[in-house]
Amino acid sequence: MKNIPELFGSMVFNETVMHARLPKDIYKALKKTMSKGTHLELDVANVVANAMKDWAVEKGATHFTHWFQPLTGITAEKHESFISPSGNGNIIMEFSGKELIRGEPDASSFPSGGLRCTFEARGYTVWDITSFAFIKNGTLYIPTAFCAYNGESLDMKTPLLRSMEALNTQALRILRLFGNTTAQRVNATVGAEQEYFLVDKAAYLQRPDLMYAGRTLFGAPPVKGQELDDHYFGSIKPRVSMFMQELEEELWKLGVYAKTKHDEVAPGQHEMAPIYTTTNIATDHNQLTMELMKSIADKHGLACLLHEKPFSGVNGSGKHNNWSISTDKGTNLLEPGETPHENAQFLLFLVAVIKAVDCYQDLLRVSVVSAGNDLRLGANEAPPAIVSMFLGDELTAILDAIEAGVDYQGADRQPMEIGVTALPHFPKDATDRNRTSPFAFTGNKFEFRMPGAMSSIAEPNIALNTAVAEVLAQFADTLENEPDFNAGLIRLIKTTIQAHKRIIFNGNNYSEEWAAEAQQRGLSNLKNTLDALPALTAQGALFVRHGVFDETEIHSRHHIRMECYCKTITIEAMTMRDMIKGGIIPGCVDYQNELAKLLKRKKECGAFESVLEERLLAAISKNCTHLINKLDTLEALMEDAGKCDDTEAHALFCREHIRTAMEELRAVADALETSVAKKHWPFPSYSDLLYSVL
Repeated sequence: MKNIPELFGSMVFNETVMHARLPKDIYKALKKTMSKGTHLELDVANVVANAMKDWAVEKGATHFTHWFQPLTGITAEKHESFISPSGNGNIIMEFSGKELIRGEPDASSFPSGGLRCTFEARGYTVWDITSFAFIKNGTLYIPTAFCAYNGESLDMKTPLLRSMEALNTQALRILRLFGNTTAQRVNATVGAEQEYFLVDKAAYLQRPDLMYAGRTLFGAPPVKGQELDDHYFGSIKPRVSMFMQELEEELWKLGVYAKTKHDEVAPGQHEMAPIYTTTNIATDHNQLTMELMKSIADKHGLACLLHEKPFSGVNGSGKHNNWSISTDKGTNLLEPGETPHENAQFLLFLVAVIKAVDCYQDLLRVSVVSAGNDLRLGANEAPPAIVSMFLGDELTAILDAIEAGVDYQGADRQPMEIGVTALPHFPKDATDRNRTSPFAFTGNKFEFRMPGAMSSIAEPNIALNTAVAEVLAQFADTLENEPDFNAGLIRLIKTTIQAHKRIIFNGNNYSEEWAAEAQQRGLSNLKNTLDALPALTAQGALFVRHGVFDETEIHSRHHIRMECYCKTITIEAMTMRDMIKGGIIPGCVDYQNELAKLLKRKKECGAFESVLEERLLAAISKNCTHLINKLDTLEALMEDAGKCDDTEAHALFCREHIRTAMEELRAVADALETSVAKKHWPFPSYSDLLYSVL
């Protein structure tokens, strides 16, 4: 058995390695930069780079790369070797501080939303000192931010770091008001649960839709899906267990806190959950997790599917973002305390989150949009498109009592005063969890359940951090000018609850009744990507105020998401067309020929009964005609889509016409699949895919 403590972080240039390999003064200078964001001098960087190179070479690394997160939702890397000529045809292994701190990849081919012209190639990657370098596949990976020549952000990491800084600044203002002078930093912390499907690689390679679109565009329902609830938390199959074991070991080497693994609700679906860590590092770790899931699955003859809805009719995959805020001293600011003073602080941070989610529900919604997630949200398997918060019965009752100005009588039936000097003790896990809620309080954190499995968690955390920072800034402005802090605090908590309690809902978010009630409350119901996207520019001033985005960066991201939506649906439509023309139609023709020949032989030999063959032939022929007609419609619409004047018009056309035509086409193809003999159907069925891994 492997020694897990020795294995964990063994491929990470973490603080333990730094402390052991760096001179004391260099280590202290680097730590100061990491904790306070001060400038890193080049002489310090040179020493760090040389130590990092020596460590990496000892671990078998030959190259380094600046690893960054462009606006594609995935990561990018350009590898450089450590070799440098030394004369006489020999080399030495070198790595300078300049190479560590900054790289210069081509920025012209990444999505920029108009920030960059095609001919403007220069971009910079800048070392993110707060995220540790690591070794993977013989290369030293250096996490970096990615920006344009003029400094505008071209990535996910830069605005995430900015949002974390905004939250830190405003949270510290609040802590100082409570007399906390020891905390020097407040960090947003995250644990991202990752859902995914595993299918047999051989079956995957026979499905062009899975390869190109990430989801099945055709597929009749299997005779058994998830109806019996027998897959959830079931016994893990040996092949899957081997994959999970290797995944955990590789993640542990890279310092990822992989903690939980289990089978999920749908057949073939699984989940990995880590222990939470600083949001920036958690985001890097989640990207690594997705990359390793795919590469390790391949080694086991499997394919890992991260699409939000790879199979129609069974649960899709989400990425539950467990978010909290903690001080550098280890205090979780969303955890009820042991004293009235601590609970007053907890309540203020709690109502700050409530107000942030209510005021900026549309920005939270837009942070999780994608063409894929549109197929998942609201499908009675994931949260609806309506953003609301679950607090549980007891915490909600406490807030109701504060709002009403009455004593709260707890579960032990003892009255509790609500004054600042005698706030109630909050028992953890006093009420059940609500898995239908988009944003649920779970004892000392909030679980944001709307992000899709394939998305970067940077985007929802940027929105959440910035929204909470905005409210904390408002609270600090108010309380800093209060002559009586305690009276002002109670008044602020009470008025915030009164103004924003509409966002709190503890019931069944899947019910039709809730949708009607949410509308009466004035909550948004942005059902898909194109409904939600306008909020990014409409409420974008929030990000500008806190230096997270500037105006051009906001508009660029709006454009990129719109463009990605169009391209996703276009790729799906073209894949559908090719699968029908190259696979389904030839398969149906072959089966019809077989039936026709059988009918002919029966008639030639005088066989009386041929009703079955005639009915099958007639039904298949009729559906094939429908299929071709629907395909003609889709192709005509695809041609019309190419004539749209701008991206927004193109996106609306894709949603209103292309996707509708695709759904109609699929319905006919799926009906054909149930009629055509298996040997003539060109693609593995849902049963083949969902039950292929043993």
